[in-house]
Amino acid sequence: MSIRHGLLALLEQGPRYGSQLRTEFESRTGATWPLNVGQVYTTLSRLERDGMVTQDGKDDAGHALYSISDDGRTELRSWFETPVDRSSPPRDELAIKLAMAVGAPGVDITAVIQSQRSHTLKAMQDYTRLKAQALAEDPADRDGVAWLLVVEQLIFQAEAEARWLDHCETRLVRLAVAAATEPAPATGRGSARTAGPRPPLRR
Repeated sequence: MSIRHGLLALLEQGPRYGSQLRTEFESRTGATWPLNVGQVYTTLSRLERDGMVTQDGKDDAGHALYSISDDGRTELRSWFETPVDRSSPPRDELAIKLAMAVGAPGVDITAVIQSQRSHTLKAMQDYTRLKAQALAEDPADRDGVAWLLVVEQLIFQAEAEARWLDHCETRLVRLAVAAATEPAPATGRGSARTAGPRPPLRR
């Protein structure tokens, strides 16, 4: 998640102070990725160091205001126009867990999958309720529309994860059947196979 670009997008609408940026960021995303004020000010300091924002005096309450610079606007435009890179996907805990569970002694991988599926479907139901609430409110509200986009993305992710878990379970059943019918490997010289490293993921 790019906090710095999110803050730049909010600052493009006018000067803001730290806690105001935090509140607006969470309002826009439905607090799906909550920020603390420390993260906001740390990011603002780095943006100021990089020439993306400047301090713009104080408001009536004495809060230090920040404004986006021309360099910040250029950076923001580039962010909006550049696709999110998928060639180096982030680590996914569930995928790693299932990969490690395959063949792990004492681990019932089917039970792991079923437990995760129940959790994922419950999350999908919760997201769907949130979507219904969002649709019941003013659809023209900017923050409401932004939150609706976020919660729909969470629903699609949960749906895809549930389908993937079904696929994993089917594949494991097929592998178990194949292993049960496969003849025992021959022993002797030259019969052992050494698995080499997998090639890196490429898109």
